[in-house]
Amino acid sequence: MKVLVIDDNPAFRSSLAGALGKGGYQVVMADDGEHGLAVFRKENPDLVICDLIMPGRNGVDTIQQIRRESPTMKIIAISGSGMMMNVDGLASALESGADDVIVKPFDSADLLSRVTQLLGM
Repeated sequence: MKVLVIDDNPAFRSSLAGALGKGGYQVVMADDGEHGLAVFRKENPDLVICDLIMPGRNGVDTIQQIRRESPTMKIIAISGSGMMMNVDGLASALESGADDVIVKPFDSADLLSRVTQLLGM
């Protein structure tokens, strides 16, 4: 199963890719929303993990576009915990089409559990 990780933080992308790789998932990555959409269209992933706060096209806009193009795509939205708008942002992500939301920092076992559950494995 292939997972697309869209996040503007290179260290975080690598960390997620490592955790997902150890879980047996193939990982493709993008550093912002526009790049994420291009990779999404090219790679046809089974699940997308998308950060909410990114330069350029933000996560909510990216999630909405992915949902328009692929109504059944499984999507997890992620966001940092230190922001005042975090709760509103995560609620917006769910309203925009995310299937689940996770607040950073999070445990890799929790992430893998959620990915496995969404993919029905």
